[in-house]
Amino acid sequence: MPIEALAGAAAEWQIPSITEADAVGGGGTGAAGGVGGGGGFGGMLGDQIQKLESLQNDAAKASRSLADGTATDPSQVVVAVERAQLAMQLAAQLRTKAVDAISDVMRTQV
Repeated sequence: MPIEALAGAAAEWQIPSITEADAVGGGGTGAAGGVGGGGGFGGMLGDQIQKLESLQNDAAKASRSLADGTATDPSQVVVAVERAQLAMQLAAQLRTKAVDAISDVMRTQV
């Protein structure tokens, strides 16, 4: 796949500002019955978790189609799996940093 074809997917990797997330998708209800339904940071976090789940599901579907022999382009399968893997690694790193930050706050003496 040429690099130009991947350039259109760059917008999904950009992290919106907090006000953008509230205006665009933070105030609506998510597909999972209200997850991400609140505004602000909680809504944005819920929406991003839903996007992560969607990427994981797409990668699993693409992998199954490759195993079944119904995939038309194996490189698309590789891209979907790598995209899901990178998104999961990013989520794990963000979780680790958040736990570290909370631990630092808890250790702070008043």
